[in-house]
Amino acid sequence: MDTTEFGDSAKIALLPQEGVHCYPGSKAKINRNRMISAICCVAFVVGAILCFLKASGNMVFIIAGAIFAILAVCMVLVFCQTFLVAKYRVAVDYNEKSIVLRYRYSQIKIPFENFDARQGKPDEAEAMIDKNFGSGNNEYLVLDDVFQDACYQTSANDLESREDFNSLKADCLAIADAYGARNSEDKVKFYFEKDKDDRTSTGDEDIDKIIEDAQNEKGEGDLANSDE
Repeated sequence: MDTTEFGDSAKIALLPQEGVHCYPGSKAKINRNRMISAICCVAFVVGAILCFLKASGNMVFIIAGAIFAILAVCMVLVFCQTFLVAKYRVAVDYNEKSIVLRYRYSQIKIPFENFDARQGKPDEAEAMIDKNFGSGNNEYLVLDDVFQDACYQTSANDLESREDFNSLKADCLAIADAYGARNSEDKVKFYFEKDKDDRTSTGDEDIDKIIEDAQNEKGEGDLANSDE
């Protein structure tokens, strides 16, 4: 039986002890990215060829051609990356006891002992995309290594189906609850997670000091005027 410093052995025992649950990326997003990257790649290749043909020692055309060539390579990488995401975007590996995220060409693994999951909110750009192009009922899930500064987020629109997202959320919340890494006092704390009372008391002390200094200066000024 798995045991951790903050874990609940009974809850850990209820989790699957083996197997890998893979959650592939949205086919609609994958196809869209493939189409856009393919079209852009062809356009950038054509642009690079035309610039190099017209260069004739002209540095402006040479630089422009090089930029188009670099952009074409980037589009090839984006196109290839879609095949990796199609296999899985997020996976829950019960064999290795870790959450695995596909980020570009790298795999990010978060051990269960370090893992926390919670409901998330979109940033301004994502909220605008959801409003204009989404169904209006998108849902976000934060996947966090509590001992690292960065945390990761996925949404229902990122995965193949709402059922996949609900299954991933159930897996992640159960793991986070069972292993209890969120309860560690050594976890990384962002500014908004710090003790508000500490910040408030510190602010009050600073304000009191400013007021006291101002009153002292005023008193000294009044005394000087009375002497005159």
